[in-house]
Amino acid sequence: MTFDVHQLDTFVLGGAVVTLLAVLAVRLSTRAGLPSLLIYLLMGVLLGESVVGIGFEDAQLAHALGFAALAVILAEGGLTTSWRETRPSMRLGLALATIGVTVSVGVVAVAAHYVLGLPWELAVLLGAVCSPTDAAAVFSVLRVVPLPRRLTGALEAESGLNDAPTVVLVTLISSGSALEHGVLGMVGIIAFELVVGMLFGLAAGFGGAWVMRRAALPSSGLYPIAVLCLAMIAYGASSAVHASGFAAVYVAALVLGNADLPHRLATRSFVEGLAWIAQIGLFVMLGLLFSPDRISWSTIGLAVLAGLILTFVARPLSVLLSAVVQPMSLRDLSFISWAGLRGAVPIVLTTIPLAAGVEDADNLFDIVFVMVIIYTLLTGPTLPTVARVLKVARRSEPRDLEVEAAPLERVAADLLQVTISPASKMHGVEVGELRLPTGASVSMVIRDGAAMVPERRTVLRHGDELLVVTPRKQRESTERRLRQVSAGGRLAQWLGD
Repeated sequence: MTFDVHQLDTFVLGGAVVTLLAVLAVRLSTRAGLPSLLIYLLMGVLLGESVVGIGFEDAQLAHALGFAALAVILAEGGLTTSWRETRPSMRLGLALATIGVTVSVGVVAVAAHYVLGLPWELAVLLGAVCSPTDAAAVFSVLRVVPLPRRLTGALEAESGLNDAPTVVLVTLISSGSALEHGVLGMVGIIAFELVVGMLFGLAAGFGGAWVMRRAALPSSGLYPIAVLCLAMIAYGASSAVHASGFAAVYVAALVLGNADLPHRLATRSFVEGLAWIAQIGLFVMLGLLFSPDRISWSTIGLAVLAGLILTFVARPLSVLLSAVVQPMSLRDLSFISWAGLRGAVPIVLTTIPLAAGVEDADNLFDIVFVMVIIYTLLTGPTLPTVARVLKVARRSEPRDLEVEAAPLERVAADLLQVTISPASKMHGVEVGELRLPTGASVSMVIRDGAAMVPERRTVLRHGDELLVVTPRKQRESTERRLRQVSAGGRLAQWLGD
C-alpha cells in the first residue's frame, strides 16, 4: 500500500481536528470531574467502524504504539514528580507495585475462575491486566485533589512502578511460557526485570544530569529534547537486555526531574504537552480498536462483576497487606484503596494476548474496556468526596511554581509562586512579618490582576499571588516558612509547624 502526499494531507487535517477537539475536551472533563481518558475513548469509538467507519484491527501495532505512549506518559510523570514529597511514601508505593500487584492478581484470578467461570488462562490474564493502576489517570486526577503528600506520593510511585511486573506476567502467560519457569522462576524474572530496569534508570538519570549540567547547548529549546531523550535511552537500553523499560524510564525521569538542571520549567512544559499528545493518541487508538457490536449483556455482566471483585475485595486486601512495610492509618489506607485508578494501562496490556493470538483474547479486551469505563466513572468523580468523608483532604496551602534555572551555575535561585487561598491565615500579615530565610524576598505581589512591588509594611490579602525569590539552597526552608505562616499567621514563629 502506497502513501501519497494527498493521503498525508488528509491524515494531517483529520489528526489536527481530532487533537484540537481532544484538547478542548480537557476543560469539559475537568469541569465534570471526569478523567479525560473517557472522552478520548469515546472519540475513538465514534471514529471507529461502527459510527464514522475508520477501521483499525491491528493488535500488534496497537501493542507497539501503546507501549511507546506509556513510556512517554511515565517519563512525564517522573519529570514532574517531586522526590522530596514522594520519598517518605516510596516504600509503600514500591510495596503496592509488587506485593499489592501479586495479591490483586491472585484474588481476581481465583474469583474469575470459580465465580465467573473463566478458564484459568483467561482468569489469570484478567487479574494481571487489571491489577496495575494507570499513571495517566493518577497523575491527572490526583494532582487536582487536595491530598497530603504521603498519599499522593504513594499513589504516584505505585502507578509509575507497577506496570513492570504486570507486563512481564502478561507476556509470559500470553506466550505460553509461564509454566516453564515455575512460580519461583517467574518471580525471579519479574524481580530481575524490575531491579535491573531501576538500575538502568538510575544510571541514565544521574549520568544524564551530570552531562546536562556541563553541556552548553546553543538553544534553550534543546534542553527539554535532550532530557526526554535521556529518559527514552533508559527505556530502550533496559528493554534491550530484557529488563523493564517502564521502570527504567520512570526512575530516570524522576532523577532528571529533581536534578539541578538548566531550563527545568521549559522541560516540564515540553514533556507535559508531549504526554497529553501521547494520552490523546493512545486513548483514541484504543477506542478505535474497540467494537461496540461485540458487546453483549454477558460481557457487561462479567465486566461489572470483575470490577466489583477488583474494587471491593482485591484492591483493599492488596493495600492492607502492602501497608505492612509502611503502616498508615485506616483512613489513609481506605482512600488509597479507593484511588486505585485504572485507565489505559489495563486496556493496553490486553493487546499483548491479542497480538499473541491467545484464545478469547478479544473477549478479554471487551471485558476490560467496559470495566475501565464503568469504574472510572465510579471512582474518578467521587475522589474529592471520598477524601472529605475520610477526612484525608488537606486544606489549601501555598503552592510553588519553579521557574527555570539559568544555565549559568552562579545563578542558583528559584522563583516561587504562592497563592493566598481563602483558608490561609497569611491574610492580614505584612510582608516584613513573613520573616523569610536570609536571601529570600517577596519580589512582587499580584492583586486583582495588577502587579506591585511590595514594601515591608504591605499587607497581604486573600487572593494575592506572591512571587518569592529564594536561593536554591534555601528553597525548602523558605517553603516551610511560608506554610507555617499560612497555618498560624503572624504567630507562626511561636506556634511552629
